[in-house]
Amino acid sequence: MAVLGDSVESMEQLAVVWRAMVLDRDEDADVRDLPGIAVRWADCGFAFWNCVTLTEVGVGAGLLEQRLHEAAEVMRAKRRPGFLWVFEDLIEADARAGLDAAAERAGLVHAFPGTGMAGDLPPLPEPVHPDLTFVRVTTDEQLQAYADLNSRAYGFPLEDGRDGLAGSALWKEQVHAYLGVRDGVPVTCAATVEAEGRLFVVLVATDPQWERRGYGEAVTRKALYEGARATGLTRATLHATVAGAPVYPRIGFEPNSPMRFFALKG
Repeated sequence: MAVLGDSVESMEQLAVVWRAMVLDRDEDADVRDLPGIAVRWADCGFAFWNCVTLTEVGVGAGLLEQRLHEAAEVMRAKRRPGFLWVFEDLIEADARAGLDAAAERAGLVHAFPGTGMAGDLPPLPEPVHPDLTFVRVTTDEQLQAYADLNSRAYGFPLEDGRDGLAGSALWKEQVHAYLGVRDGVPVTCAATVEAEGRLFVVLVATDPQWERRGYGEAVTRKALYEGARATGLTRATLHATVAGAPVYPRIGFEPNSPMRFFALKG
């Protein structure tokens, strides 16, 4: 049950944090908690702010099929594309085995995998990296640099990332968002934000030309260090991409639920 509890925590952290992020982007955004489905949809160019996730525990094959169709209908009603996030450990084993086929019948296609992670972190030393200077995001120019790093890392057009973050007071005042700067140029970024007694790590990215140098780990440690120092919190959660999954255990995170991201069929 402890593992399942961690997976539930991971899903609930997504719902809490994305509510804040999406409403920050648009106070009239579609933020609803339907039976078995959380809608967090800004309908903006930044696809990560357009999110639907399944929220029930122990979902069997029949109910999974129903929820996938319902989620797809929500997504079809939107102007801009986004993702359905599915935490696999919340689904019964037989239903999980048929997830991709059930998603296809609902008009969805698997986009990419991820992993939920959490950890009770020991006190972290103040991070340093010989190549980097860490700068907290407090200006519109720095926030745009943060958005652009995410766009480059995830293959989005620059204007899409900017559409998600530009002008945000939340990101400049309440999120512990940091740039890693090399020779005056931002090359990596990470942020933490308080979410129901935890620090949630959000939108970690490194410019592809500067990967595999330890920059992402260093700036994530900085965001965690500063977030913990400001809040006193030591438990942290995140959702890792395939690229990031090997990095976070070195900081103290343990994986819980595998995740699958689905998009509408083109």
